[in-house]
This record gives sequence, structure tokens and C-alpha cells, in this order.
Amino acid sequence: MRKTETFYDVIRRQGITRRSFIKFCSLTAASLGFGPDAKTAMAEALETKERVPVIWMHGLECTCCSESFIRSAHPLVKDVVLSMISLDYDDTIMVAAGHQAEATLEETKQKYKGKYILAVEGNPPLNEDGMFCIDGGRPFVEKLKYVAEDAMAIIAWGACASWGCVQAAKPNPTQATPIDKVIRDKPIIKVPGCPPIAEVMTGVVTFITTFGRLPELDRQGRPKMFYSQRIHDKCYRRPHFDAGQFVEEWDDEGARNGYCLYKMGCRGPTTYNACSTVRWNGGVSFPIQSGHGCIGCSEDGFWDKGSFYDRLATINQFGIEANADRVGMTVAGVVGGAIAAHAAITAVKRVTAKREKTDV
Repeated sequence: MRKTETFYDVIRRQGITRRSFIKFCSLTAASLGFGPDAKTAMAEALETKERVPVIWMHGLECTCCSESFIRSAHPLVKDVVLSMISLDYDDTIMVAAGHQAEATLEETKQKYKGKYILAVEGNPPLNEDGMFCIDGGRPFVEKLKYVAEDAMAIIAWGACASWGCVQAAKPNPTQATPIDKVIRDKPIIKVPGCPPIAEVMTGVVTFITTFGRLPELDRQGRPKMFYSQRIHDKCYRRPHFDAGQFVEEWDDEGARNGYCLYKMGCRGPTTYNACSTVRWNGGVSFPIQSGHGCIGCSEDGFWDKGSFYDRLATINQFGIEANADRVGMTVAGVVGGAIAAHAAITAVKRVTAKREKTDV
């Protein structure tokens, strides 16, 4: 069996210089927030390790994860798909179709048994024996279980595969189900979002390719490198929240001044994602920067939590509501108290100075 090429083999064959390769490793490591030693580790891994075979499947979904993935800027998706990994099957973008595509899937499954990553976009519906989603002539849930048997690990792309998303929203007539409720004997990396950020998707793939292992996951199965902080924690509007400055209605003076969108329904205080740091469109912006509150699309069940414009009212344990309603008054009270105290101290000083003069 012919040895699978490494990333370095591929780019050297394409005429890329060693200098450009090292620069690529440096920029990629920096963009993913890796430490100073990551550049060397990444270069060594991409030089020596075979490209990871990937099978990418689609269940009930809108393909927004693929649309996001192909727009990655750091690294470019062409480098990921054509060089870093070996994307052997993806029925949405591959040239082959029908029986030819299914033959490719079977060949990849057998050739790389126990070595390939199964990337899943969308979820399986379980009602009516899975007949609401047919893939390759059989229910998607059956195909998912079959391909997952020999996978090294599984990546659940987006809110659909991770939580169920809109397909699983009440009353969920198709019984759309997150993949971890169907596949229970394989490690699953959840990369939620509707869709996930492009660089988060390629970052997860880059980490696995570089270090040969899965990234550290939180208790919900999400990579901590991207989902360990709330959007609220690093939001550039956070100072306005702390100062009690909120948008009260769309296009009011607060909105024009970039005040906090919490009272307009922003889910930033309860949403774990990298939107406020990595951002979208090559780091240009994210929804809050564009004037719209976060809808919490990377959190479980976000479709069933009421209108996206309803103010959060169930997180009093974090003190959010108290801050939103009272922080402005508190700040004003503190300032007023400070002014009064300053006036009192000044008056005392004047009286003391006057007495000292009289005594002299």
C-alpha cells in the first residue's frame, strides 16, 4: 500500500519553499493562540505525519457549516483540504456522485480503518425508522452508524450535529437527534454554532493534524481553546454594560453610541464562543459589532428559549439583572456620595484652618 503523503510532501511538490512553510506554521500557530513552541511542533508534525483521512457526511442541515468552512482565512481552507488533511469523501463538494461516490466512501472506510476522522454536518432523524433523511439509498442514521464504526474520532460540526438545532426544536416531528445520542462508543468533538466560525473549524482540524490527538474538551464536549469564555467576557461593549449604559430601543441614542445590547435580548452573557475574539469574515466583525445582539447559536436548545429579542430574565444568580437595572443608579449614587464626601471634607478643612488662624 502506498504511503499517504504528509502536508510537507504536498506543498513541496507544489513548489512551496521551506521558508514559506515555516512562515505558514508561525502564522497559523499565532492565529490559533498557541504558545511560542507550537510553531516548531507544528512544522515537525506537518513534515513527518501522514495527512489525516477525513470522511465528511451530511444529515439534516442547511450546509451553512460547509459554507463557513470554505471561507477560513487562517489557515486558508485550500491548505487544509488539499494539503493538511486528505478529504476523501464529501458528497457536497466531491466530483463523484451516486454509486461512484458510495464506492469511494467504502474504499476509504476499509483502507483507513481506525485512522480516519468522521466529520458530521447535520443530524439524523429517528422517526419513521429514519426515513426523513435518505442518503445513498438508505436512512442517514444507518449510514452514520456504519461509517462511525471504524472512525478514530468524530467531529460534530455546528449546532445541528451538536445539539439538534432548528430541526430538533419543539415539537420536533422528525425526532431529529444530536449525533452523540446515536454514537456512544467514539470520542466526539462538538463544534457548535449556526454556523461555527470558519477559523474555529479549521483550527480544530489543524490541532488534530499537528498534535495527533484531540484538543482538550469541556464537560459538554467542546474544545476549550475556543469555547472556554463567554462572548460577554471579551465583548468590546462590556465597558458600557459595567457603566449601566444600554440600548433601550433600536436606533435610539444608545444604539448610535454603541451601548450594550443586553436589554435588547443579547445572549452574550450566557453564550460560550469565540465570536468576540476570533470574529467573522477574516476577523472583520461579529453580530454584536454589527449592531445586533448575540442569539446564542452555539448553546444547546437556543431555538426553544423564546424570542431572540426578549431580555434574559433567568440568570439572576450571575447578578446580570441587578446590574442592568441598578448599576446606573448605583454609579450615580457613588458619584453623588463622593461629591458630598468631598464637600464635607473641604468644609471641615476650611473650619480647621480658620480656627488655627484665630488661635494664632
